[in-house]
Amino acid sequence: MLHRIGHQCRSLIRVPFTPLNSSIFICTKLLPLISTNALELEPSTTSSSANGALPSRFLSLFKVLGGSAVKFLGVNHRFRPLVSGLNSRQVDEIIEYLRIEDPNSAVEFFELLKTEYGFRHSRVSQLVIAHVLASQRQLKLLRSNILQMLQEEGSGSGPLLCELLSVDFKGWEANEIVWDMLAFAYSRSEMVHDALFVIAKMKDLNIQASILTYNSLLYNLRHSDIMWDVYNDIKESGIHESKQTNSILVDGLCKQSLMQEAVTLLRGKDVNESSPHVASFNTVMSSFSKMGFVDIAQSIFCLMLKFGVHPDTYSYNILINGLCLAGSIEDAFKLTGDMDKHGVAPDEVTYNTLAKGFRVLGMISGASKMIQQMLTKGLNPDSVTYTLLICGNCQEGKVEETLDLRDEMLSRGYKLNYISYSVLVSSLCKIGRVDEALCLLSEMEIVGLKPDDVMYSIIIHGLCKRGDMQRAIQVYMEMCTKRILPSIFTHRAVLLGLCGNGPLSEARMYFDILVNNDGIQDIVLYNIMINRYAKLGMVREAVHLFNQITEKGIDPTIVTFNSLIYGFCRTRQLTEAVRLFDTIRDHGLVPTAITYTTLMNFLCEEGNIQAVFDLKREMEASGVEPTHVTYTVIIKGLCKQRKLQESLVQLDNMFSQGLHPDQFSYNILIQCFCEAREFPKAFELHDEMISHGLKPDAVTYNILINGLCVYGDLHDADKLFSYLREHDFGLKKAAYTTLIQAHCVKGDAHQAMTLFSEMVEMGFQVTVRDYSGVINRLCKRCLTNEAKVFYGMMLSDGVSPDLGIYSVMMYALRQVGDLHTMRELLPNMGALTSRAYWDLQDHLLMDYKLALQPCWHESAHLKGLKYMVILIVPLRGKEGFSITGPAQSSTKSGQDPPPRKSNATGALCRPTVGPPMTLNLPSTNEKSVGLYGSYPGVLPVASFDSTGGSSKTDNRIESYALLKLDRSWASRNVNAISSTARPASSTFIRW
Repeated sequence: MLHRIGHQCRSLIRVPFTPLNSSIFICTKLLPLISTNALELEPSTTSSSANGALPSRFLSLFKVLGGSAVKFLGVNHRFRPLVSGLNSRQVDEIIEYLRIEDPNSAVEFFELLKTEYGFRHSRVSQLVIAHVLASQRQLKLLRSNILQMLQEEGSGSGPLLCELLSVDFKGWEANEIVWDMLAFAYSRSEMVHDALFVIAKMKDLNIQASILTYNSLLYNLRHSDIMWDVYNDIKESGIHESKQTNSILVDGLCKQSLMQEAVTLLRGKDVNESSPHVASFNTVMSSFSKMGFVDIAQSIFCLMLKFGVHPDTYSYNILINGLCLAGSIEDAFKLTGDMDKHGVAPDEVTYNTLAKGFRVLGMISGASKMIQQMLTKGLNPDSVTYTLLICGNCQEGKVEETLDLRDEMLSRGYKLNYISYSVLVSSLCKIGRVDEALCLLSEMEIVGLKPDDVMYSIIIHGLCKRGDMQRAIQVYMEMCTKRILPSIFTHRAVLLGLCGNGPLSEARMYFDILVNNDGIQDIVLYNIMINRYAKLGMVREAVHLFNQITEKGIDPTIVTFNSLIYGFCRTRQLTEAVRLFDTIRDHGLVPTAITYTTLMNFLCEEGNIQAVFDLKREMEASGVEPTHVTYTVIIKGLCKQRKLQESLVQLDNMFSQGLHPDQFSYNILIQCFCEAREFPKAFELHDEMISHGLKPDAVTYNILINGLCVYGDLHDADKLFSYLREHDFGLKKAAYTTLIQAHCVKGDAHQAMTLFSEMVEMGFQVTVRDYSGVINRLCKRCLTNEAKVFYGMMLSDGVSPDLGIYSVMMYALRQVGDLHTMRELLPNMGALTSRAYWDLQDHLLMDYKLALQPCWHESAHLKGLKYMVILIVPLRGKEGFSITGPAQSSTKSGQDPPPRKSNATGALCRPTVGPPMTLNLPSTNEKSVGLYGSYPGVLPVASFDSTGGSSKTDNRIESYALLKLDRSWASRNVNAISSTARPASSTFIRW
């Protein structure tokens, strides 16, 4: 009929003919059976009688349209207000009618109201649809609907639904399926008590639950003993167990740590109707493997093969992971070959597990091989693989390789996770590449990963470590701006940076803010401050903080005591250190190897080696094992007392205790044997060092070279140096300077210059100290020509000579009588400050007793001085001397007035502005005293005689000096402007 009507009306509608389109046309234009006025009533204007007629009219619609009615209601929005006006009772009537007449339409109408209109169905409607779906065996949709119903009903709804099912739905088709699905859904939703109630009700109604429902209950109850009650119900019901049932039981026994019962259950199944599933064996193997019993897990694997159960990839992965955790990486790798023999293909997890095992053992090359095998098998590395490799390479310090892996990972479309970024940032900060770490921090935010306070703390610590406190504070402020609250780790990093790089006052201010204002009571913060005070020798401040700890009830740690003991030892307060050591156990702490070693190191410095051994015996009696540092301290103490053989015994003891000496331990011994001129033994220790896998460092070779230079043969030192240089041992600057100075002492200036030039070519930064060391040694041998060569090299390199270089060169040039070169040095000496200039005169006069030369007069003019007077007075007799000098009239602007100083053993006194200066000299052994200064005008000079009496003079002299030539005085005339009187017993030497 619908096809015929559609054919007659085809000209009236402009859509292709279909049964649905014709039905819509009939409803809207031609259908006389439905009152259009009634259908178009708005819910607000519809009377109660009309509402009561709605179900019948909807039923009329379903009678006419059949299965197309639901689709019609879904696409025609004119009827939306009518559908929305239906209540639960009306919907129940419609669904009940459709269940009988058209079950599919009932389900469709149920879903339409729920999805399109958001209608919440009653329990009756939901159970009706559940029976419809059960009768149609649509179990997946049935489970979904019941699970949704239980989410709405919530826990404890089991009795209510059971009552409804047993009364209103008794005898319905597929009623048993609905009961079983309800119990399963309760178990799946982890509403175990409701599931057990439904199961009990089913038993009363003689309805059998399925094995799937029982298995679900067993799984949820596998942590408790109720599991066995459910299992007994299964046995009593006679239902056939599945292999999953056995696996759940075994898993439950393993979860309850009943491993013996689990193994018994596996063995007992051999005689039952069903054999264990591979999952059961995997569960037992996994449990034993996690407990560290890999050998038992291997036995279970063999038992599985005995039962004829074929292991799967997961079975092998369990054993491989257990062997890797046990360190048996080779056995784990062999299992991959066994997998190929049994036709089991390794997967990504297999290779990732092996790669992780290699990484844990520090065998990153093995991990890389696993990745290559993975690629050979056609498997692609995943994010887990790359994360393992990134962590492994960072663990070995291979940062460049890690960054390459990061680039490869990104090129394959994988994203780094938080762990990868954390490891990379930490590794970059450890090697000082903090700027790259900051870039990674920005990259994290771009990809949507939010750095936390730990990440920022790592960055701040890295910046503090390289001394960039300003940038560290900026990152700290940036962290706070992003509302990331600094944690205690952040505060520790900042305080540690301030203690290590900033002024100590700023560190203390930050510490006080944290402790006093913010109320942070963290012992680590106290330890940082105490440790810093102790290292600076400020023990009083450290003790004050320690007293604060005890007053505030904060428990000190052993680190606190170690720092304080170190501070007392550093300030040589051994009694206080021992007293504090004795109180450690009173605080519930135990001294560590660091505690004992700190005290032993101080005792070694004091030379009390017997007390060191006593402390070591006490240490071992207390159960504290000595470390390699402890033995190194003992070796250092023995070497200091030249007990070489005993130090070698301690080295052997170190090996016998399973400890390995480091480079520092061997360097101490090598230096000791070099100083004892036992070079064969020193080189034997060097070879032994290499045989034990220790690479000699630059310090080791510097010790050997220095020892040969000072105590041995310089020729051997040259040979060793040449060998190390040819084989690219990475010689440091100290090796060059040591050998250069040795050749200077020997007088081989040519070789010294060759080595010096080579040192410069190697790119080492040469300082004034390096030139001073060479020039000083050449001048001491009066090799002034060679010294002048190095002086010229220094000026050409842009290095300014210092006071010491001028002093030693002037003295050497004076010794060889090279006055011409002395005059040539004067222009360069003009670069010295006034203070340095006067200090140089002091040094030459007092240390070398250098006679005044004409060059000094020229030097005075270069310094802007018109006159210079130097008096050298012999102190004899018992009465002493009294020398009176005039007041200084004025000095030039910007000119440093010469300082004034005096002492009882001989003094240099420079006139200052003020009244005339009087210097009283005591009667002592023969000494020399100078009185000199600069004056812009003529100089009235004091005179003195050998009897200690002082007579004034009116001499006006342009330039003169009183020189001590020997124990006697000789007189010579000078160009005096006026000479009304001459000092008695004085010596005047003309320039």
